[in-house]
Amino acid sequence: MILLQQKNQLAKVMETNEMSARYGLALTEQEAELLVSERIQTLRAERRVEFGPGILPRVIEEFCDSDFIDQNNYVDTLIRLQEIFYLYKNEMHDEISDEELLHFMKEQFEEVCFGDLGYLEGTCLRIFAEAVRAGYRGYQASEGYGEYGAFDEVKRWDRELYLEALYDLF
Repeated sequence: MILLQQKNQLAKVMETNEMSARYGLALTEQEAELLVSERIQTLRAERRVEFGPGILPRVIEEFCDSDFIDQNNYVDTLIRLQEIFYLYKNEMHDEISDEELLHFMKEQFEEVCFGDLGYLEGTCLRIFAEAVRAGYRGYQASEGYGEYGAFDEVKRWDRELYLEALYDLF
């Protein structure tokens, strides 16, 4: 039964190649097998049980158009994103849906972290998880989009302010 489930998961992961190929990304069967085996290890490490194809096909769908993922780092990035996803599902006590968490992760990965998985995990998601554990539920209305600004501890660069300051100098 376990082998049949793994075979089904492998097939679902391989099906994502149809979509990801548009962005120059594709998995070989060996890479897909590695991802499925990493999923099993991550689920054990995080003490989670999951039925069906798992989160990996949805991670691929959400992130395959990223400016920060290319064929050279594709598999390693997917492994890491999968680990981060399960870690923070636990950290947020499953209060957040898979879609909300994926949307939040992708938005921060692209716009705040600029592809830095360490910053995504260690800063953005850590801060957001603290808010969720403290009772914050605003992400439900936005489906996880546009949420980090309310919790961001780092003052971000403001283009309009920069242009105004530059104009004042000259």
